[in-house]
Amino acid sequence: MTSILIVIGTRPEAIKLAPVIRALRPVAAVTVVRTGQQSALADAMLGELGIVADIALQQVPNPYTLAELTAVTLRDIDAVLARLQPDWVVVQGDTNSAAAAALAAFYRGIRVGHVEAGLRTHDLADPFPEEGNRRLIGSIAALHFAPTPRAARNLADEGVPVERIRMTGNPIVDAVDELRRGWSEADRAEIAQRLGFVGRPVVLVTSHRRENQGPALHAICAAIRTLAMRHPQVLWLFPMHPNPALRDILRHDLGGLPNLVLREPLDYRETLLVIEHCVLVVTDSGGLQEEVAAFGRPAVVLRERTERPEIVEAGLAVLTGHDTDRIVAAVMERLDAGTSNAMPAGMANPFGDGHAAERIAAALTGTDLAT
Repeated sequence: MTSILIVIGTRPEAIKLAPVIRALRPVAAVTVVRTGQQSALADAMLGELGIVADIALQQVPNPYTLAELTAVTLRDIDAVLARLQPDWVVVQGDTNSAAAAALAAFYRGIRVGHVEAGLRTHDLADPFPEEGNRRLIGSIAALHFAPTPRAARNLADEGVPVERIRMTGNPIVDAVDELRRGWSEADRAEIAQRLGFVGRPVVLVTSHRRENQGPALHAICAAIRTLAMRHPQVLWLFPMHPNPALRDILRHDLGGLPNLVLREPLDYRETLLVIEHCVLVVTDSGGLQEEVAAFGRPAVVLRERTERPEIVEAGLAVLTGHDTDRIVAAVMERLDAGTSNAMPAGMANPFGDGHAAERIAAALTGTDLAT
């Protein structure tokens, strides 16, 4: 039986790899390793999804530099690989955990499978360090699981042999579909009551990326403050990132508005239920760009570039960067449109059909090539 080590370091990795873990377990010997990058957030997310890491590495002391995080993760994953010697190491996306695990596997001659391969902005500085991380993994991986045709083309344009590329879709769609099937009207009513948006339109706002910190976050807050004052009937829900420096800015710049709620992070189920209910999402998150597509919700993306241009081409999102005036104009236009559903009737989700995990499992075990 094929032995597969799956590496998870952050909450988004846990969400997207959970369906892959479930698809692989009946057909492969799977070991889940949680790194020390975001140990508490990753463990909480895995628990919410009913998965327990087989190996939990020690949390990297914070604060740390990117080099320190990578060095510690590389060392710790290498020790695991030396002991287990799996056939495959599977990583997801563009985190430091994913890059370090891929590099550790490469050094030991172990094949790497890269989930969500081929995303590119073609700018190493934006997003940083994610663009560099995913290009590094792309040069190492033996199998590239591309979520969209564009991602597959990016890999082919970089010289990846076509037989090493699988166009699978993104397992985020699998995860969302699975969770939605378990919701009831009572779940929806309970969340609406607890979060205070019964009978009110809601805009979900998030911002945490490295490039949107400091002065950029002040500019974003200025836009959100203006919008909240212009639209007092709307509830502006802003879950805060755990970073204390970001929280200080949010509380200083956005405090005192009766229709704007700064709150602790939502769990994943809550996040999805809010997206289902809300009229608009304003975010710099990569994962949320995919999740709004699953619900057909419009988004204003607080970035100059996105490695997920499919959402813009589908008319679901507009890019504004952190410019205050551009954010205000884009949000006003979306709110004035008066609809919470931006997905044209009959349009398929550009990120997949909910069967990515089974395609990935088949490729890793060789059954997709069976005749």
